[in-house]
Amino acid sequence: MTTTPRTALTIAGSDSGGGAGIQADLRTFFACGVHGLTAVTAVTVQNSLGVRGFTEIPPEVVSAQIKAVAGDMGVHAAKTGMLATAEIIQTVAKTLDEVHIGRDAHFPLVVDPVAASMHGDALLREEALEAIRTELFPRATLVTPNLDEVRLLTGVEVTDREDQRRAADALLEFGPLWVLVKGGHLYDDPECVDLLSDGVQYIELSGHRHETPHTHGGGDTLASAITAALAHELGVPDAVAEGKRFIERSVAEAYPLGEGIGPVSQFWRVDLHKGW
Repeated sequence: MTTTPRTALTIAGSDSGGGAGIQADLRTFFACGVHGLTAVTAVTVQNSLGVRGFTEIPPEVVSAQIKAVAGDMGVHAAKTGMLATAEIIQTVAKTLDEVHIGRDAHFPLVVDPVAASMHGDALLREEALEAIRTELFPRATLVTPNLDEVRLLTGVEVTDREDQRRAADALLEFGPLWVLVKGGHLYDDPECVDLLSDGVQYIELSGHRHETPHTHGGGDTLASAITAALAHELGVPDAVAEGKRFIERSVAEAYPLGEGIGPVSQFWRVDLHKGW
């Protein structure tokens, strides 16, 4: 008898190079055993060398996508990625309330506050930062900023693990249940340590730092792996631990593609040599 898998929704931008955004989310969802649903917020023009531009999807179309899949297929967990504008963020927040997704609803929400690509290309309009703080963070089960996003959102400059705690406390003031302050950009640290906190617990998750330039889509992959684990009904600490294991292996198996920065690989769970 066929078993219908759990579902996870990604609300994010499309990456024409396939390394990040919705494309990375869907590969990760598949590898983690959930059926991926999508609400496209923007179409980017990018490749391994960077983002050349992007076009936002009208907010009402983003909302309609969310309602269409939630109303028919059901959503066991959701994540947000690139949301581009304050208007899209406000519309997404309102729609999530309507379909009962978020920290005070039945289905968990992971907010990955994507502000820029790893090349430094802006993926968020300036006015949207405040909307993330006031509209999305209070609805989030978990937020997963990198250190550049922490600085933009809180003003806290993280240079060591003690700063990670200060950053976590500052982020929690915006209302999420949990925060994960990612430490991948602390390049002087021989380990890659992420800090998970709900204001009471401070859980350090250590991982091996792999020496590779090919890390495109790493943040998206981590957030979507955590979302998949939440869809499987794991609690937040266990889901984050599973996501951490998934991204560490994905970075270890990253591959070159194009002339610039290649993507992390979700293919480690797929036998590429099996044939047809």
